Amino acid sequence: MTIGISAYDMPAPELLALAVAADQLGFDALWLGEHVVLPVGYGSDHPTSGETAAQHHSGPIVGPATELLDPFVMLGAIAGATRWLRLATGIYLLPLRHPLITARAACTAQDVSGGRFLLGVGRGWLREEFDALDVPFDERGGRFDEAIEILRRAWAGGPFDYAGDHFRFPPVHVTPRPVRVPLVLGGNSDRALRRAASLGDGWISSGTPSFDDALRLRDRLDHLAVRHGRSRPLECYFRVEGFDPALVEQYRSHGIDHVVVWADQVWHGGSLDERRRNLADAAGALGLPSPV
Repeated sequence: MTIGISAYDMPAPELLALAVAADQLGFDALWLGEHVVLPVGYGSDHPTSGETAAQHHSGPIVGPATELLDPFVMLGAIAGATRWLRLATGIYLLPLRHPLITARAACTAQDVSGGRFLLGVGRGWLREEFDALDVPFDERGGRFDEAIEILRRAWAGGPFDYAGDHFRFPPVHVTPRPVRVPLVLGGNSDRALRRAASLGDGWISSGTPSFDDALRLRDRLDHLAVRHGRSRPLECYFRVEGFDPALVEQYRSHGIDHVVVWADQVWHGGSLDERRRNLADAAGALGLPSPV
């Protein structure tokens, strides 16, 4: 089993310190959530707000004091300071950008990290953020699907063109050689699960599903993977609520191979040394082998 860390709302120097410590202690991956801007007084609800799963964030997910970071800039800095830790966006709001820009950035991230980058993507939920960036919110599903196709073609190497409902361009060239960038799709709705099974290399849970919901989502994804002719199940990453080694063991004993703990539950304390000690204690309780 691998144990990752999901980080959000952290200043850049603090996140870099966490990543370096996690790399030394044997954590698998750092998943960095994102928003581009902070809409003031928004009314949109996060898709998981009505679920019975534990709600990790007690207040607004995007509030006036939220620390937002550019994921590619931040993960690039982390890549230069770590050796083993996989670097993942969890998730990147794909419909908000032109996919050629994303394709270019992902190639660079994969190169600079030595192949440790995963691109976790989602459609987005915050209408006011789309409005601020002048991207039609109701077109995000179509933009998302076309963007996935463009990313695959861009990373295959060599020139290509595209003509879709949302994006069109003449022959262009992103990379001269194939670049492998795992695409991990987010979302807990059945539509999102179907999209992950048909388009993705993996899937990560949105929010924090309960253990029972995690098993249900895993079984549904396994079923959909078979329907789509996959020879093996999707790689699934489940965020878990609270730091509880016994709960993590329960996931493992039920065949779930990848779990992700929230950063603030393993990285806390009044000083940097105390936060490092608490992370080391968590790694020890989880039985993580140090890669150093």
